[in-house]
Amino acid sequence: MNAREGDVLILAPLGRDAKIAASILAESGISTHICKTLDDVVAALETARCLVVTEEALLHADRTALAAWLDMQPAWSDYPIVLLVMRETEFDKRLNFLDRHLIVLERPFLASSLVNSVRSALRARSRQLEVKSYIEQKQEVADRQKLLIRELHHRVKNTLANVRAMMSATARTSGRVEDFVRDFSARIVSLADTHSILTDDYWQTASLRQLLEGELRHYDTSGSSRVVLEGPDVALVADLAIPVGMAFHELASNSSKYGALSRPKGRLEVSWSIERVGDHRVVALHWRERDGPAVLEPKRKGFGTVLLEKVVAVQCQAKINLVYDPDGLQFDMELPVRDTRLVPAYS
Repeated sequence: MNAREGDVLILAPLGRDAKIAASILAESGISTHICKTLDDVVAALETARCLVVTEEALLHADRTALAAWLDMQPAWSDYPIVLLVMRETEFDKRLNFLDRHLIVLERPFLASSLVNSVRSALRARSRQLEVKSYIEQKQEVADRQKLLIRELHHRVKNTLANVRAMMSATARTSGRVEDFVRDFSARIVSLADTHSILTDDYWQTASLRQLLEGELRHYDTSGSSRVVLEGPDVALVADLAIPVGMAFHELASNSSKYGALSRPKGRLEVSWSIERVGDHRVVALHWRERDGPAVLEPKRKGFGTVLLEKVVAVQCQAKINLVYDPDGLQFDMELPVRDTRLVPAYS
């Protein structure tokens, strides 16, 4: 039987020493594992919490592997070893490599002495493992911060590029300075809203529903007659959330100016579902406008259309279909979604 997590290893090959030591410790509720050789000990050290070993067991065996294992221990680890020696004998210098790990117990000894020595060793190991956990947590936080800083740097560059593109496109489609200020400001606010959602999740994911609600909140997303949103929870990674959020803004803005949301009785229905295409998940989204003014296909492409065709379709690898149905604009999108996160979520 292999050693279990937290066992005390016992190596005492002569006579009944090992069984007696195991029995004494078992009576005090201490779990043990008897090893036959020093090689067995070395193989079990990673899972065990302490080693009880007789002096002669070490002196009559090849100690190279044990010495190497102890030497490779990290700074937080002083693996406790209870060494059983004969009373009034000189400490054998061949065992000097055990120095900082050692608790020496002279034989013959009282049962309580063995129990107390082992308990002391186990307490020491528990404290060491607490230090290990603390160090690992600090390292995890440091690694997370490094990733976030790199991601922030990447996002700032992308955001500035998006702002520049929006400014240029808005300038080309604005006839007056007032129009430019209004449209450009609205696009900046939309981009900022998406950023706020991402920031709440350490710049990792944004909810598809939240993106839609943010753009359509002025037109009632409560489930009444004007705007209806229906679909499962979907988390979009930042690289998808930003262009998709911008696309929703353009669709909502267009609808409020020329489409269904420009009329008091106009209605908008947005539904989406998750579908499996090969090895990938795809969000199938349908945007349907009804009871608005008659829809005419524009004579020139505006920023919204360019955004859908050049950014969402290319950058997000999405399939899009924009139909200028006279009864209401229709927009369909098949968006591949990824599950990977740059930074693990906090529990």
